[in-house]
Amino acid sequence: MKAMRIALLLLAGSFFLSGCGSRVERGVRVNGINVGGMTYLEACEKIRAEMKRIPLAVKTPAGEFELQVDYGDDVEEIVRQAKRGQSYVAETRRESVFLEDFADMVCAKNLVEPQDAALSFSSGGFCYQPEKTGFCIDRGELVETVSRALKGDTERAEIAGKTLKPAVTEETLKERTQLLSVFTTVFSPANAPRAHNIALAAEKISGTAIGPGETFSFNDRVGKRTEENGFEIAAVIEGGEFVRGVGGGVCQTSTTLFGAALRAGLEIAESRPHSLAVEYAEPSQDAMVSEYSDLKLKNPYPFPVYLLATAGEGEVSFSVYGKPDGRRYEVESRVLFTLDPPPAKIVDGTENRVLRAPRRGLASESTLLCYEGETLVFRRVIRRDTYACVQGVEERIPAAEDILEDESADF
Repeated sequence: MKAMRIALLLLAGSFFLSGCGSRVERGVRVNGINVGGMTYLEACEKIRAEMKRIPLAVKTPAGEFELQVDYGDDVEEIVRQAKRGQSYVAETRRESVFLEDFADMVCAKNLVEPQDAALSFSSGGFCYQPEKTGFCIDRGELVETVSRALKGDTERAEIAGKTLKPAVTEETLKERTQLLSVFTTVFSPANAPRAHNIALAAEKISGTAIGPGETFSFNDRVGKRTEENGFEIAAVIEGGEFVRGVGGGVCQTSTTLFGAALRAGLEIAESRPHSLAVEYAEPSQDAMVSEYSDLKLKNPYPFPVYLLATAGEGEVSFSVYGKPDGRRYEVESRVLFTLDPPPAKIVDGTENRVLRAPRRGLASESTLLCYEGETLVFRRVIRRDTYACVQGVEERIPAAEDILEDESADF
């Protein structure tokens, strides 16, 4: 077996040596070159030395890139089969085993990722950063273009790029941040501590974004109504009476936000009325907040909503922004019945005057109405509440007989 292998190797070697030593027949011309009488090896080297090796560069938007080309030809086949006195044309073949790697490199060099538009939101409002388009070349198109060019005799191929659009544009962001509602209540700027508290609470909320499905808490956002937190002493309702307390007026801020939220279609997760009706809101449209009572709003939309507030010159206003759902929301209040206050409490004094005006109590309900165009989609009761009466207090100068009776009582 070993001897047979040796014999085969010797035979193959003899064929190779005989091929290298064989000569081209007389009068053979290849590409105009007379190679007659040359050995096959000499003829191939002579022909190839005169053949053009055309490089290939690819022009792209990011610049020009040269492809590493492998050159092949049919010279050896022609030389071996050439007949005496005949002329032949040998052609160069261009190939590249690096084409796939070349395509990856060129695509990477031509890739500019698009940038989405960006949005920042604060108490100052919205700030938009415009989007930026990207750029790339199609890899499949690149490979096809280069492959086609390799088969021809061109030195340069060219491929154009295409624009990559960002997913989020500035226009898209502005569509998502339109005004959904605005609600305003008025107060007396002459009551400086109360006006300060209203404005401070509004300032703490302004610039808040509520994400999809998230719940906003007034108490969490505003914080405790303490002097350390910047609030001042003003009138508050406590136990059915107006008394002095830190943070008086904050409930007007929560009530104004409550009104804006309802008209923007937000869900009210928690709200409570005052024990007494307030002057700055319709019955059952107020929202009392305290250490034990909160106003909570849930965002039912699949996009964020944004809260902006302004307070000054006797008005506090909340605006809610987001993506409109094509609906309009309105709020109605209805008094169900009223309750007369008890007779005024009389206290002796030095003049006749009303110290506290009486106020009727009442029961009420508020209703949310939802419209699409002019079509009513639904009516929904928001709350039913009862507000207590306020007993009047009057100061009167005692009558003369009353004074005599008091004096005679001393004896």
